[in-house]
Amino acid sequence: MNFRTDTARRRFGWFAWALLAFNFPVILWGAYVRVSYSGDGCGAHWPFCNGQVLPAQMTKPTIIEFTHRMMTSADTIGMVVLCIWAFMAFPKRHAVRRYSLASLVFLLIEAALGAGLVIFRLVAKDQSAGRVWYLSAHLTNTMLLLGAMAITAWLASNSISRLRLRDSPPLFFWAALVTVVVSLTGVIAALGDTLFPSASLAEGMQRDFASGSPLLLRLRLTHPAMALLGAAFIIWAGLTLIRSHPGTVAGKAAMRVIGLAVFQIVWGALNLTLLAPLWMQLSHLLLADTLWVAVVVMILEAGQAGPLEVPVAELSRQSALREAAQR
Repeated sequence: MNFRTDTARRRFGWFAWALLAFNFPVILWGAYVRVSYSGDGCGAHWPFCNGQVLPAQMTKPTIIEFTHRMMTSADTIGMVVLCIWAFMAFPKRHAVRRYSLASLVFLLIEAALGAGLVIFRLVAKDQSAGRVWYLSAHLTNTMLLLGAMAITAWLASNSISRLRLRDSPPLFFWAALVTVVVSLTGVIAALGDTLFPSASLAEGMQRDFASGSPLLLRLRLTHPAMALLGAAFIIWAGLTLIRSHPGTVAGKAAMRVIGLAVFQIVWGALNLTLLAPLWMQLSHLLLADTLWVAVVVMILEAGQAGPLEVPVAELSRQSALREAAQR
């Protein structure tokens, strides 16, 4: 079989997008492990569960944790296949090779971080500051993994051999950074919701503002504010791209980002009002990851669209307004 035909490379792109999509349930199940206090379901053992390849006693926490490990194992196999396929289907120095390899590296780091959570017992009801820092590092790597996978799939689908991210306007990299920061405050808020559930919204806010509350609860307050400010910045960046390149692929990518950002804010407010039930936490995380991938794609499309420019119609309108003001 010739792996370097257009058909083979197109199939590679489909596989890359499918593998990226598979990572979403893997991530969501990992969040379910946290919310269900099942992180110690396999004890402090890794990669084996309770020291066994197949655990003899399957309690509910063990089933949940073991299922997550099986999902990550399948994900790892898929990533190895993706990387080997990339080196077979694309020539030397091709960007697909580089980013598929980066995806595999980030996945291995992800596995190592997951192992650390178990080995150091930063799971279940642990409230240490170390867990907060560790989860923040874990989330950052997850976003890098999703970003590298999205770039790999996008490159293959668009038949682009070289990628210079610096061609994208800096505005959109700031949007990416804002997305990461908002997500980091989100993981802190989610951990606070899990460890310190509230019976009502009023009770939760009272505990958040109480001077004697754990630091994790007081940090939870930062997420709603950061989410609103971050969404406003991301929407502004998207609108800037749409005005500069209306009707283009880049403009459509920006429209997706804006729609997801608005939906995420509405969903986050609902999550807060309903006291963060399990299904809301998981769907909120799903939207956050989807928004992140959409932002990465927007950056890529903006780089292909070229410099940000004000459309001729907009320039004419501004000129007419200035002339009217002078009169």
